[in-house]
Amino acid sequence: MAATSAATFSIGAAISFGPKASQLPQSKPSAMRFSSQNSLTSFSGLKASTFVNCESESSFLGKESAIALRGSFTSKAQKSSHRSQYHLNLQASYKVAILGAAGGIGQPLALLIKMSPLVSALHLYDIANVKGVAADLSHCNTPSQVLDFTGASELADSLKGVNVVVIPAGVPRKPGMTRDDLFNINANIVKTLVEAVADNCPDAFIHIISNPVNSTVPIAAEVLKQKGVYNPKKLFGVSTLDVVRANTFVAQKKNLKLIDVDVPVVGGHAGITILPLLSKTKPSVSFSDEEVQELTAKIQNAGTEVVEAKAGAGSATLSMAYAAARFVESSLRALDGDADVYECSYVQSDLTELPFFASRVKLGRNGVEAIISSDLQGLTGYEQKALEALKPELKASIDKGIAFAQKQPVAA
Repeated sequence: MAATSAATFSIGAAISFGPKASQLPQSKPSAMRFSSQNSLTSFSGLKASTFVNCESESSFLGKESAIALRGSFTSKAQKSSHRSQYHLNLQASYKVAILGAAGGIGQPLALLIKMSPLVSALHLYDIANVKGVAADLSHCNTPSQVLDFTGASELADSLKGVNVVVIPAGVPRKPGMTRDDLFNINANIVKTLVEAVADNCPDAFIHIISNPVNSTVPIAAEVLKQKGVYNPKKLFGVSTLDVVRANTFVAQKKNLKLIDVDVPVVGGHAGITILPLLSKTKPSVSFSDEEVQELTAKIQNAGTEVVEAKAGAGSATLSMAYAAARFVESSLRALDGDADVYECSYVQSDLTELPFFASRVKLGRNGVEAIISSDLQGLTGYEQKALEALKPELKASIDKGIAFAQKQPVAA
């Protein structure tokens, strides 16, 4: 994920050099213009050649999105003093808030989002230790301004005018813990933070990372309903890590070029509720029954593998930060008017009898524009059986979250 010698911009920067950056009313846009005979000579301290090369292997994007991105680049040639000058205008227009920014996920996530030229302001909130994170991050020479907010008294200010809110706050899993073990602590944290979002930036995209996501997203929905500002199109459970893992493991297993691989993952974001649809893998590839069972189990248990490998030192923080940053980039591209943005996410859904379900969705300026139902059509017998098996567990997690939120009074 580093820039190549051929002037590759990786991470967020590779994704969001678009000509369409719109400005929302709350945003204070900041503009960048690179002007030289060599089109683009430097950005963020990374060397560049005379062209912008989007190396999709290092970006968050899949192959189709990377191709679309390359097509979106435009250069203006202006002749002056017998020489050509090429201008690339980058308009940073969006404010992103990370609630829980000093934590194991929050810090690397903040770094990755700081690299996006679409972000004009990055608000970092936590109950402690966030000032140092913000000071450190503010030294990175990328466009976004970094602001820190500490404690409940500054929570509201951290959310003013924000377009995307990301919530990784909470305690991590430790060896032997299930996601349900985290419920009582993280449920209260999410409830409190979403109340503040409802009061201060109700139109923002809300990305829930705090586990157990199968329950915390329904909690967030109930809080927003009680506040009278619920928009199901703008509330997302970030299940992107399941897709990232599925793509990685399938590419390794089948010796495929990673950027070509896309595996939709549906259901929820814990254990058997995570269902990779290997039959829908692109490019089309065949799996034996043993491979399907092995890969499915590996994807479902990948989080536990990391927890055990860290031996009490935390859970999946770096891969989660990467996956969350990918989802933030996709949201920013959608807000910016990109008409071809698809991600898997745990959202309010009518694909099944369950009120929330993870599947591929199309993102747009108003959030979820469409839920892609075709992924649940033509499933294999194994996948259909696994789908039916996950529903009771996912329903129990959803009901648990809703019951918690309905029993807790919402702060005025």
